[in-house]
Parts: sequence; structure tokens; C-alpha cells
Amino acid sequence: MLPLPASDQIAELAVLNSDQVLARVGESLTERGWWVGDNAVAPDLVGELKAELEVLRAADELQRAGIGRDLDWQLAERIRRDRIHWLSRSSPVQMRLLDQMEALRLTLNRELFLGLFEFEAHFAHYPPGAFYRRHLDSFRGAANRIISTVIYLNEDWREDDGGELLLYPPEQDHSMSSGTVTEMTRIAPVAGRLALFLSEEIPHEVLTARRDRYSIAGWFRLNASLGNQIDPPR
Repeated sequence: MLPLPASDQIAELAVLNSDQVLARVGESLTERGWWVGDNAVAPDLVGELKAELEVLRAADELQRAGIGRDLDWQLAERIRRDRIHWLSRSSPVQMRLLDQMEALRLTLNRELFLGLFEFEAHFAHYPPGAFYRRHLDSFRGAANRIISTVIYLNEDWREDDGGELLLYPPEQDHSMSSGTVTEMTRIAPVAGRLALFLSEEIPHEVLTARRDRYSIAGWFRLNASLGNQIDPPR
């Protein structure tokens, strides 16, 4: 992964309180389609989130992740093998994170004029051998998921543990099946790290994990609703 500027070593989503960092977030999303900051989530919250995920895992509350939505949803283990649990306000630790991401949504709207409507997210567990092949988080022009987010919960992650997030240049998404694309950056799943990237523009994948890999995947969305129905549903 490209080295992070010293001023991007942020704490507890301090991007909310730093005009300088926020400006750099906007510039990075505009110019290259992604941004990464270390120590974006406080260590105690990282620990609590990981502990909650492990409790859900032990209780068999994680579901096999699929692809597509509604009638198009299907399991496809050749594409992804992670297990997930959607976040809600049913627990204090999930509520704490969702409150912070709501504050980030409002800040991004105010400073960058993005018109983001809401945030959704799920825990993700990649057991050893799990991966997620190259894909986009939203179809271009669908105007639902706009900014993808990943928060990492893995302590003492080593280079040979795998599980990196690979981002690819936007113009290469149409040739994703050719096997000839060049990666744009490689992001190790280090505890407290926050990655943001454009959902419709940045093809990406999760490399095979060689140990249990824990994260929270999320999306800031626009509202493409008709009447009282939010589109798209989870």
C-alpha cells in the first residue's frame, strides 16, 4: 500500500474535526477515487467491535454472504466466501460506531456536497481460505451506493496473513474478467484503519485470508426511493 501522510494518522474518526484531513479526503476521492487513514477508529472501540463479532460468530449468527439483491440474490462461493451480520442499533457498541458514521455522513454532505442519504454496514468474517473476487459495489449509474467504507478489526496482522484489499483503476472495470488488470493500491487489514472508495467506480477484491480476518464493510447511499420505499433494500 502507498505510505500514508503523517497527518492522516487520525484518531476516533478525527476526520470529522479536521478541515485539513477532510479536504484531503475530498481531493483524494475526486482525483483517484479512494482514501485511507490509519487509527481512524479508537483502539477501545476496535476491541469492542471485534469482541462483538466473535460473540456473533460463536452463536452462529453470521450468515453466508451472497451476491445480488432481492430476487437476484444467490450464494456464489466461487466469488465470495465471507460470512456477515448486518449492524443495527440493538447493541451499544454497534450504536456507537453507527453514530460516528452518521456524523461522518453529515460532514461529507456539508463539506463535499455529496447528498448522501444513509449508511449501512455489516460485520464480515473471512475464515482462512476465504476471499472476495474482483467486483464493483454498485452498478454504474444506479445511484444507490456512492462511497464504500471498510473498517479493520485485526490486531497484529502480518504481511504473510494475506487478506489485503486490492483496488483497481476505474477504467479497467470493463476488463475485469480478462485477468490483465493492474492493481492501483493494496491495503492491509490493520486494526483501526479506515478505507473509503467510490462504489460505482473502483473495482476491488479481497485476497485470500490465511487467518481469521475481521472487518466492517459499509456504504454511504443516496435515496433512489419511490413513495415510502427505500431503494435499494439490503
